[in-house]
Amino acid sequence: MKFLSLTTVQGLKKEFSYNKILKDLKNEFCCNSTVVQNSELGQVIQLQGDQRKNVSTFLVQAGIVKKDHIKIHGF
Repeated sequence: MKFLSLTTVQGLKKEFSYNKILKDLKNEFCCNSTVVQNSELGQVIQLQGDQRKNVSTFLVQAGIVKKDHIKIHGF
């Protein structure tokens, strides 16, 4: 059985459009993704594959978050 990884993005400021960020991430990294609603976390972006480094670099370069506000978990 092949293990598929999933990258999630959560906790962005409400002023940002999750759907716009999702569209940009999908185009940038050529991966399937979606925005889901979580009862505890609010909106969460889910991307197929291990996109942790790519997403963190993208969010910093786009000015969405500061590097010291990013927490990367797993592996």
